[in-house]
Amino acid sequence: MSMASVSVQLNRQKTRPESPKASFSLFFCILLLLVGGAIVRSALATRRDSFTLDESYHIAAGTSYVQQRDFRLNPEHPPLVKLWIGSLLASTGFRYAPLRVFSDKVDERGFTAEEVFLRNDPDSLQRRSRIAMWFLNGLLLVGFALALRRAFCGAVALGTVLFLALDPTVAAHLPLVMTDLPVALLAATAVVLATLAFRYWRWPDLIYCSVALGLALGAKHSAPVFALFLAFAGCAMALVGTPSDAAVPRTRRVAKVFGVLVGAVFILWGLYFLRYRESGAANEVFNRPLAEKITDLSSPAYRFVLKTIAETHALPRAYIWGFADTVHAGLEGRAFSQLAFGRVYYAKAPWYFFIGVLAVKLPIGLILLAIFGGMLFAVGKIPHQWKLSLSVLLACLICFLLVLSAGATYAGVRHALPAIPLIAVFAGIACHFAQNSTAKAPKLGVALAFLLAAVSALPVMRPWEYFNEIVGGADKGYLYFGDEGTDLGQRSKELADYYHHTIEATGEVPLLMYQIHRAERTARKLDWLGRDLKRDETQMTSPIFKGTVITAGKLISQRLWWDTGAFRAAKPVARFGNLLVFRGEFDISGSLARTLYFSGLYKEYAEKPDLGAAEHLFSESVRADPSAFFVFIELGNLALRRGSPEDALQAYKNALLHAPDEPIARQPIQEQIARFSAGNLDQIPILRNPQLE
Repeated sequence: MSMASVSVQLNRQKTRPESPKASFSLFFCILLLLVGGAIVRSALATRRDSFTLDESYHIAAGTSYVQQRDFRLNPEHPPLVKLWIGSLLASTGFRYAPLRVFSDKVDERGFTAEEVFLRNDPDSLQRRSRIAMWFLNGLLLVGFALALRRAFCGAVALGTVLFLALDPTVAAHLPLVMTDLPVALLAATAVVLATLAFRYWRWPDLIYCSVALGLALGAKHSAPVFALFLAFAGCAMALVGTPSDAAVPRTRRVAKVFGVLVGAVFILWGLYFLRYRESGAANEVFNRPLAEKITDLSSPAYRFVLKTIAETHALPRAYIWGFADTVHAGLEGRAFSQLAFGRVYYAKAPWYFFIGVLAVKLPIGLILLAIFGGMLFAVGKIPHQWKLSLSVLLACLICFLLVLSAGATYAGVRHALPAIPLIAVFAGIACHFAQNSTAKAPKLGVALAFLLAAVSALPVMRPWEYFNEIVGGADKGYLYFGDEGTDLGQRSKELADYYHHTIEATGEVPLLMYQIHRAERTARKLDWLGRDLKRDETQMTSPIFKGTVITAGKLISQRLWWDTGAFRAAKPVARFGNLLVFRGEFDISGSLARTLYFSGLYKEYAEKPDLGAAEHLFSESVRADPSAFFVFIELGNLALRRGSPEDALQAYKNALLHAPDEPIARQPIQEQIARFSAGNLDQIPILRNPQLE
């Protein structure tokens, strides 16, 4: 063979395209590095975080599902995440008490908090649960990336994952026993797979889509929004058709869409062990009967749908209960004083809240990348075969944001989490364009945007508190937003450290205004004003407090009730992120009323209720600060229960006097007052306290 022919052969080998197997291996290695990097970043940034307020609820419920095959605890969330964490904790050691019937959410949450913080070692549980959730969410990130590679290409998938790896909200949620991130990744995966399944109608794509959708339904009650979207989108694509599916008749296409939905529902049933009942008991054992949960709904349409589903046993009873709870609290709203964009609102912030909160919680560099990807899509600078898929993703994002705009806003960005993976896909499109462009500008622009995002996001060591530069960063975010995306109890360990190192030796009893359950306070050996009501009786009847106050930043912002304006004018003596410490003499009327109210709830909804003590505490609460209208509702209900309709009527009138000028708050009270004029005083039902939802 001549040297010339050898040279030609070598050149051919050099220019030969990389084999699909080698290409996938390289893609998968980079993917694992990105996911692993995201987990390491999350581990470092959240290493000092405590449990969020909801995690003990999910953990105790999950272990009861696994160990006792009973779904009565925490039915407002489907079981996927709880079964995952319960399986690990049950196998590695978890002490639990026998289940019982609970008297509303207050009693049930108290029981689960005691299981986690008093019957077990909470720090050990947290270490194990964080490992389990990193593994679960890591798997879901990998699954999402594989779906993107299948629907688009490797560059889009890796760019999307890099976006999610840098996003602080994702980093904060990666180790949490919460349902927001799993449903976000699973729902986005289902939508991406649906763009293939409903275009080519191949069985593997249809099955993958059904599995992802079924797991999403089992993760959180926001997933039905995506199921309905996919049902309509799938039927539309089935009826309109494209050249690629001309060989499949329309009726068969519609049947395949129906099959995807049926398969997803079957998976949901499987997560409930294919049982309609929540337990082995003959009767319901929820903290509140399902019929009453459905009656709580304001919308006749919602009531009809849920009643029909319950009567036909179309879904497990625990899932229906949770769906009723989610619709009532998440769509119709609950008694919540909301700070948004520096203004205070009742129950719901403006319709643009979630768009705004995404704009301040996502790093600016990531926002610019997503906008660039959206512009490329709009002007047609993408492969032709991707247009339909991206159109479906964009339509899904818009539909989800429209649903959010009509719902409650108390949870902040965590309820908007399903939007973030969909937004991230457009950043992935920008990465693909930059990779394939012959010009240097797109490559440099994408690299600089990621660098800008990294510089903004990575130094923030408590990513739950992250806000971008639009509102002044993490240090100032709480001045503009007071939702759960600002704080959800993650600073309780630091609170305990400060108490034991600075306060305990002085014998001082501080005022704690922070969202950690009484059981956790006890487990961390804290003392606080109101722990011993007899000891603190004198102080709890005085609006002036002299000493140390430890509070969440969001609780000192302007509020519709229990306002604490004295602290807004004071300078903290110590600060741990959004945990602030004040020392001096303050008017604590609002804080005192809040403490008395929650002490009254613990008495009213205890395993062995003390209604007399509860009524006394509620009365002291409104004496300290009458602005919280729902405390008067509790007083009216207790007066009805002890047979004093005159006192009940006066309490309901006081509730109406202090209620916000919003129909959702005032109408139920007005209807309750009207019942007193209609006679049959013995038949008047108690009025549901909207703050309990």
